[in-house]
Amino acid sequence: MSTDSPPAIQFKNVSRHFGDVRAVDGLDLEIADGEFFTFLGPSGSGKTTCLRMVAGFEQPTSGQIFLHGQEVSGLPPYERQVNTVFQDYALFPHMTVLENVAYGLMVRNLPRPRREKQALEMLDLVRLPGLGNRKPSQLSGGQRQRVALARALILKPRVLLLDEPLGALDLKLRQEMQVELKALQEQVGITFVYVTHDQEEALTMSDRLAVFNHGKIEQVGSPAEIYESPASEFVAGFVGVSNLIRGPAARQITGSAAIFSIRPEKIHFLKDGQRPPEDTYTTGGRITDVIYLGMYTRYQVEIDSGNSLTVAQQNLTTTKDKASATKGQAVQLFWEKEHCRQIAPK
Repeated sequence: MSTDSPPAIQFKNVSRHFGDVRAVDGLDLEIADGEFFTFLGPSGSGKTTCLRMVAGFEQPTSGQIFLHGQEVSGLPPYERQVNTVFQDYALFPHMTVLENVAYGLMVRNLPRPRREKQALEMLDLVRLPGLGNRKPSQLSGGQRQRVALARALILKPRVLLLDEPLGALDLKLRQEMQVELKALQEQVGITFVYVTHDQEEALTMSDRLAVFNHGKIEQVGSPAEIYESPASEFVAGFVGVSNLIRGPAARQITGSAAIFSIRPEKIHFLKDGQRPPEDTYTTGGRITDVIYLGMYTRYQVEIDSGNSLTVAQQNLTTTKDKASATKGQAVQLFWEKEHCRQIAPK
């Protein structure tokens, strides 16, 4: 990422209203040149509307949008150095893979030998050598997604916009493509702006991400910052699973009634005869439910204050039968104080 150049994308007090609906409401945001940046949020949170405003498919109701220091509000899509990859790929079924990739260069009247040469280079880049003569219908979902990426990148945009591009793929292929997409972005070195509602995608690929909620950004930060230090109840609950403790239960554990969050994997069971380590919080409870999930087991523990905590433990030695047998047992829980995150009230 470049720190000397202006931001690749800058929103200045941007709003987009559809009648009485404030899809985006007073947004301020900067995305650095060369950054893999993700808009993360549930459906209707404003993330796709922001992407469409960068692309030029939507115009702000108010505020300004800049691309590399140039205000683009009002500019049509074809006058912006951006390109978009969609979830449905939008490939031409009657064209070969090579023709699909080279299509943008044909529109620009580049001679056929040059555009075919560049298209072949792009197919190598996205790991599809030798497939140029096939039709899209002869490819797998993951291969079609790579063709869509090659077609977008061949025009050498300064910003690539990706609107839930992996949503149609099955879980295993989606996870493989997450790794490939990040590696591709690092190889080409341009700014990727990625829209998703999938927290795993956001945490896996992003340099930074913005968490959207009701047209506003709740928090911007690195994946580790967002996950380890959620700034609000919404972020704590939407990005991963988090236990939120407040009021008398919080006071009983920490000495303060302030709301705090603690991630399930940070909580540990105290073994019989074991003393809790220093700088930890502790509480007693009873296991009310056990869900065996292969790599780990999720326990629901009703603690002494009446609240319920979710505890996640890796199954290093535990079997399904051993885990299930703990249901109903009284337990002592502890976690390191540094893993507690106080949540500011709204």
